[in-house]
Amino acid sequence: MVAALGLSGVVVIGLGWSTANAADNVLRSDKAVARSCFEKPLPKGAAGVDRREVTSTVDGLVQARLRPQGSGSGDWDVAVFDKATGKVVAASAALRSSELAESFVTKGQELVVQACRYTGSSRTVVLGVDFLAVDTQDAATQRAEIVRVETPTKQHKDRLFALGLDVTEKADATGVEVVLAGDADRATLREAGMKSTVVQADISAKSIENTKADREYADRTAASALPSGRTAYRHLYEYNFEMKELARANPRLVKAFTLPEATWEGRDVVGVEIATDVENTKDGKPVDFTMGVHHAREWPAGEHAIEWAHELVKGYRAGGELKSLVEKTRNIVVPIVNPDGFNVSREAEPKGDFSRFDYEMKRKNCNVNDSPEDLRAGACAANPAGRERGTDPNRNYAGFWGGSGASTYWGSDTFRGSGPFSEPETRNVRSVIANRPVTNLITLHTYSNLVLRVPGVADVRPPLDEPAYKALGDKMASRNGYTSQPSWALYDTTGGTEDWSYFATGGWGFTFEVGPNEFHPPFAEVVAEYAGLAPAAGAGKGGNRQAFIDMLTNTADPAAHATLVGSAPKGYQLQVRKAFTTPTSPVVQPDGSTKEPIQWADVIKSDLASKGGRFSWAVNPSTRPYVAGRYGRDPQGPPQAGIALANPDGIPAENTNFPGDATAERIPFHVDGMPAVDNGKMEVTVGWATPETDWDLYIFDSAGNLVTSSANGGTNTEKAVLFDPPAGDYTAVMVNYEQADPATPDDWSNLNVGFSSPLPTTYGPKEPYTLTCSDQRGNIVGLAEIYADRGQTVDVGDVCTRSARTAKERGK
Repeated sequence: MVAALGLSGVVVIGLGWSTANAADNVLRSDKAVARSCFEKPLPKGAAGVDRREVTSTVDGLVQARLRPQGSGSGDWDVAVFDKATGKVVAASAALRSSELAESFVTKGQELVVQACRYTGSSRTVVLGVDFLAVDTQDAATQRAEIVRVETPTKQHKDRLFALGLDVTEKADATGVEVVLAGDADRATLREAGMKSTVVQADISAKSIENTKADREYADRTAASALPSGRTAYRHLYEYNFEMKELARANPRLVKAFTLPEATWEGRDVVGVEIATDVENTKDGKPVDFTMGVHHAREWPAGEHAIEWAHELVKGYRAGGELKSLVEKTRNIVVPIVNPDGFNVSREAEPKGDFSRFDYEMKRKNCNVNDSPEDLRAGACAANPAGRERGTDPNRNYAGFWGGSGASTYWGSDTFRGSGPFSEPETRNVRSVIANRPVTNLITLHTYSNLVLRVPGVADVRPPLDEPAYKALGDKMASRNGYTSQPSWALYDTTGGTEDWSYFATGGWGFTFEVGPNEFHPPFAEVVAEYAGLAPAAGAGKGGNRQAFIDMLTNTADPAAHATLVGSAPKGYQLQVRKAFTTPTSPVVQPDGSTKEPIQWADVIKSDLASKGGRFSWAVNPSTRPYVAGRYGRDPQGPPQAGIALANPDGIPAENTNFPGDATAERIPFHVDGMPAVDNGKMEVTVGWATPETDWDLYIFDSAGNLVTSSANGGTNTEKAVLFDPPAGDYTAVMVNYEQADPATPDDWSNLNVGFSSPLPTTYGPKEPYTLTCSDQRGNIVGLAEIYADRGQTVDVGDVCTRSARTAKERGK
């Protein structure tokens, strides 16, 4: 078993890069054969294949790399097999000839390294094989567990996040689930004085149990209910091979592509585009973008993304609803945004011991630059920092980057990175959204059965689109049985995908947290969540499959985006473009202070290739939601008069364990509603004599749900706020957390409930697109400013014949 606390060094065999010019390193094939390289070892002399046999010199990792040679282009894949059993050890099957196959081996293990020419004109490729020894001496395996930490207030959540623990996406008003990787994490939580209960006592044991269940499921299941019929989790090489096979089998419908930037470890990031006449990416159709595995351990996210690609292809071939939707849209699917991290997590799984180098729970990417210098050595799958090294891609986007809800500490699982878009993975996603009319976006994660929308921060008011945004989220949640809510209701997050994509482009963006309670549960549950089968919350409702169809239906609906119509000569190129700067959050520093926001510059554009004559072109609204305004409503009546609440006789005992210990004072009150009053905000305030005494304030509704609270320390006041309080009965709960002098109690006073009117909707200025038309030689022959709102059709006329003008809006 490979487990370690440090590297013993790198052992490079004769096929390493230092001898890249040697004859043994150059592999040759005179013929390309489109087939799997990792399915089985192929015999010597087989068409399309060259191979080498090597013996591992270490207990550790094997890395087999391919690099192109010469001027020819092509796609070579690589696989490493155990010579004795013929079983695949590692593989790589991206779209070009830059490949990295990596997994664990033992000293003396005899291996076959097989390179396969899949397509293209390149007859040769360069192979390098490295063995990285991992020191197994004094390896310490500690029990990893998941606990639910009590966080009844925002202050408790902030305090929890400041501890730098591995916080999951499963949270609610009173608690957050946290991964404790070992004794040090348990000590950190204990010393912080935060209360917790065990949810999963031994992640390693659960992983081993799940692996056994997966084998049994695959053995008894010929084909699952997934569109592909898949019965087990994929490896990275299977994802990439599957995508290029989809493209090869459906050349006019599916295109596999490589995103612009390789990862930190040199892997290509692969996606597929699905549309009729798929090569014509400038056809003006709206784009639906689905992606998975920002976080390495969240395997179902990748599974649901690639199954959606299969669904679209099968649905188009079958005819009916999906055929019509595919004809009206373009679909981009990137199942694995973070292939470096995913490969580490996925290849670690069979060992199940959860030591530092078997870190199936890795969340982040493989960036080494922000870690301490002495921890930067070693490959991502075997390095002195273990899973802690890297950046959380879903805290690295520019939207509100730098604020609360992300960590400044390099080793935290929510480390935000050195700056907005510092990571190739997030820049790859930005390249799609910034250059295509992505009107709809779903980013898949695990776990907690949620459909999340913007904003990610509680003190950011909802956008003007909130009613339509919520309605779309609610509709999808009705299919998968999840809870639809703003992201901040989980907890504050900054640097998230849709907080940048939506506020910069206006395209709808959602996060799905797939499944109720595990990062990668038994595969049968992945099938159930997708297909809407028991025991999933969406059983009988359509599951995520139907939620994805709802999102695609919205993509195809002109009422959900803007449309430009006009005419242009054949072969002319039209582009709408907008350049702007947006401030990040005030940037929190490691010492807790803040600096001025970073002014982040963006360019958003979309292109149309004219076929001649009239065109119809789907775009996002020209005015960014960031400047369009914030959601509000006009008051429909006066606010309710304030209420003074009386202090009951006596003082309750000190209680540092609320709500586990219910000891407190409870004071009921009533909130009125329409038509008599219109309460836009309710503020409950209370005070006492000295800051050394600490009272906490909680507000519950008539059903016993906590609706707001205030539990600060070091102050002699508390204020709990609730926007748009529903009419009904409420209870203010006063908890005597600590007395400065128990012999002379400092009782609270002036418990008041105040009400204010709703804030009216605020509107910002409208923004235009710059529309240009270029002739077949690239000369700009037309220019216009275009204003377009969501749901509006704007006739831009024959813009290619106008040198400059402002288009008149002709709403249809």
